[in-house]
Amino acid sequence: MKQISLVLLIALFAFVSCNGQTNKGQSTESIKKENKMKTIHLNKIDFLKKVANYETTPGEFKYLGDKPALIDFYADWCGPCKAIAPVLEELAAEYEGEIYIYKINTEEEQELAALFGIRSIPSLLFVPMGGEQPQMAQGAIPKTNLKEAIDKVLLKK
Repeated sequence: MKQISLVLLIALFAFVSCNGQTNKGQSTESIKKENKMKTIHLNKIDFLKKVANYETTPGEFKYLGDKPALIDFYADWCGPCKAIAPVLEELAAEYEGEIYIYKINTEEEQELAALFGIRSIPSLLFVPMGGEQPQMAQGAIPKTNLKEAIDKVLLKK
């Protein structure tokens, strides 16, 4: 009798937890299609082309982009980085066409991390247009504060 109850309990759990549906009745696959990633992952080569070529202009930060940028220096193992990642995805969608949101994995791109003196992660680099110098912020900043910083520092609203 205990064995039958246990089998029924396991079957019920599997049915409830693994049906691939959300509370709204959408499949997990359709949610992934709706939430397309908008952040852009950069390696050194991409950074040199899209952000700044520090090899041709050492000691000078000359932004190469056509829109302001927010650069997230992160690592896959970092808890606060994981916490801020979905917020940056939301902001990338909200500010699509106005700014770029780049992500640089500090474990894979140690040269870039060293170049910017990254000692704690997440570190966020705000890169405005017009030759203004970038500004660095550290930590998992709440979404409201990030929006305020994007509006004031990057978009001058």
